[in-house]
Amino acid sequence: MSDSASFPSTAASPKATHAPAPATQEQYTSRLEDFELEDTRPPFILNGPEMKLLGIAGVGFFLDAYDLFIINPVATMLQFRLYDGAALPAGLQGFMKAGANIGSVIGQFTFGFAADYFGRKAVYGKELMLIIFATIMSICDPTGDLTPTGTLIWLSVWRIILGIGVGGDYPMSASITSDRSRLRKRGTMLAYIFANQGWGSLVGALATMIVLLCYKSTMEAGHTSKVDGVWRIVIGLSLIPAFGTLYQRLTLPESTRFKEASKIGHEEENMAELKAQADADVASADSSAQGKPSSEKARVTEQETQEVHDANLAAAKKEHWAEFFRYFRQWRHLRTLLGTSVCWFLLDIAFYGINLNQNVVLQQIGFDGKSGQPWERLFKIATGNLIITALGFVPGYYVTVLTVEKLGRKWIQTQGFLLEALFLAILAGKFHSLSTVAFIVNFALLQFFFNFGANATTYLLPETKGRDPDAIYAQELEEERAARR
Repeated sequence: MSDSASFPSTAASPKATHAPAPATQEQYTSRLEDFELEDTRPPFILNGPEMKLLGIAGVGFFLDAYDLFIINPVATMLQFRLYDGAALPAGLQGFMKAGANIGSVIGQFTFGFAADYFGRKAVYGKELMLIIFATIMSICDPTGDLTPTGTLIWLSVWRIILGIGVGGDYPMSASITSDRSRLRKRGTMLAYIFANQGWGSLVGALATMIVLLCYKSTMEAGHTSKVDGVWRIVIGLSLIPAFGTLYQRLTLPESTRFKEASKIGHEEENMAELKAQADADVASADSSAQGKPSSEKARVTEQETQEVHDANLAAAKKEHWAEFFRYFRQWRHLRTLLGTSVCWFLLDIAFYGINLNQNVVLQQIGFDGKSGQPWERLFKIATGNLIITALGFVPGYYVTVLTVEKLGRKWIQTQGFLLEALFLAILAGKFHSLSTVAFIVNFALLQFFFNFGANATTYLLPETKGRDPDAIYAQELEEERAARR
């Protein structure tokens, strides 16, 4: 969960932050400030271009949550298709549910580094293509030709590949959004993008209920195996928004902010290129004075200029990794990276541990579908998932959207962690003794403060309120150059 504008190579380290420059130093100004337009409206009010950006990048997070959490009802459907209603083998079920998260780790590193190395435009959209391909292969699972174990392994493997695309969308959509956002509302825009996770989970529960309603008469007539079609349709519905935004992602131009930020730290290389061009101009003038044809002179000048440009580009690419390690070799930067990433890691142990294993929660609120006909059981589970999502999951995101620029990232994260710990402690200590109403209230508040708390702010902390992270980095480079003189 990322903002790659914060570091020289940060799309791969989404939650790292920037240490502010010393207060005694004069604040550095860069050309990046030329692209910051005046806007006096409240941060949560978006204009047309921002709404378009929200649609392009937000769909990625919608699909992330949809694809990650839809596996819960799908796993229950596969019980009836493969095991006559009996539980799936614990090991295979765990592998299938964790597959997308395993792939997500790979995707975040791979697409994050690629976005900094090759540029956003060259990479953006490729992660969505991977999600589309893996989704198609998942719903093509040949359940009739494979053993139950083989069917689950097929789905698990393709969910790992799906997870690579999902993980890639975290740094890509974050960096695309932050590169195009005004500084005063960058946190709000990122919160808006991230809030689509809530809608993905909510729509996934609704889609399951709607498709089950379409199959009600068929399944109640005894054709339980038709549930094979239900889970394929439910997964396949995610292809609609994916295809709907693929073209916009692939054709999105490189942002001006990223192009300007890419120049930071390479002023010497740019000066060398300009000098080489000037030398080439002088050489061509001498050649012309000696009687060389003008066409040959122009061809030689163009070739020399291109050679210099290619050499500088290759040097910049080679410097990419050195710059990354040189930056994080400093404790002030490594400390903030470790602090934010460890917070994210610890949060997600609880967040995904709960949301990928909601059967235990559904059992406590009476929606576990333990009794009744297969259709009734599946529909009851889908209803329980909808209740859980609607109660606290979605509202928490939008409280963050409305307050993040007022309360601040640190305050929201701190109170979120404290209240999450409180409600987790209550649920852990009184799990079997709480009444149904008390359990629902506690669990809803836990979900609410996940998203009006650390689940959102660990994604937002990389952007530095009030200052451009690229300008901060440029100032640090200026200070280093001054120290060497």
